[in-house]
Amino acid sequence: MTAPSDLRRIGRSELVTPPLILGGNVFGWTADRNASFAVLDAFVAGGGKVIDTADVYSAWVDGHKGGESETVIGEWLRQRGKRDDVIITTKVGMLPIDGVQGLDPAHIARAVEGSLKRLGTDYIDLYLAHRDDADTDQNDVAEAFDRLVKDGKVRTIGASNFDAGRLASAVEGQEGEGQARYQALQNQYNLLERHEYEGAVQDYCVAHDIGMTPYYGLASGYLTGKYRKPEDAKGARAGAVGKYLDGDGPRVLAALDAVAAAHQASLAQVALAWIAAQPGIAAPIASATSVKQVEDLLGAIHLQLTSEDLSRLDKASKAGVTA
Repeated sequence: MTAPSDLRRIGRSELVTPPLILGGNVFGWTADRNASFAVLDAFVAGGGKVIDTADVYSAWVDGHKGGESETVIGEWLRQRGKRDDVIITTKVGMLPIDGVQGLDPAHIARAVEGSLKRLGTDYIDLYLAHRDDADTDQNDVAEAFDRLVKDGKVRTIGASNFDAGRLASAVEGQEGEGQARYQALQNQYNLLERHEYEGAVQDYCVAHDIGMTPYYGLASGYLTGKYRKPEDAKGARAGAVGKYLDGDGPRVLAALDAVAAAHQASLAQVALAWIAAQPGIAAPIASATSVKQVEDLLGAIHLQLTSEDLSRLDKASKAGVTA
């Protein structure tokens, strides 16, 4: 189980999490209802607390309309009969409603009702703008999110896929008006994709206490080590890992192999522990389609990498530097 010392606060909010969040993008997609329930049960039993989803999951699948993941999570919540011991985070902005998407206040108001209904709950712990919307005034977006917090439909708000400039202007506007402000950021970040966080975004998050909860922590599964050759790339996510088979990918896997062997850990555990050790990180997100996978991921919560481990992985993930 998770000890109190393992918990991290998300921004300045009341939400705390172990250094691992369960990604729900696979629920209702590559994990059916039974498999999803088993993964969720195992995650909570192993000390997990935060479950991440979005209204648009999994609208990219033929025959799906979006909301499939939220629906599965809602059914699981009803079956277990407990709500307050888990933190549910979902997102708005990418699922069209009557052809409209983005962060228009009217769309946010409609979208949150859909998410609440599918999740079978009367509040969302953490509600994120799924991506920036340059066509909607940030003041209007701030007012819409602040209203949800005041109405008790949302506890905390955050952003996803924002660059440093837009994140800063949004937060400064919210703070200037005394409104609920973004406490979390969810951008892509892993040993092979560092540019969407490191630099200006990371500096701003650290300086303003915004908790980063990065997605694709395992680079679509590549950093588990199961895709080492072109012929290994099969399945629903195989297309996403092809770009890692050359370039920095093999060198990073070699470094992960060495560190994992030293700790008797899996590559996935090491890759997630590296993220968790970086400044500004609240917890990385990783998904699982089986109990075996989620039990392996949970091992990352208590894995403490040495400074030498972190340095080795850091150097290996930068082009032109050997591990």
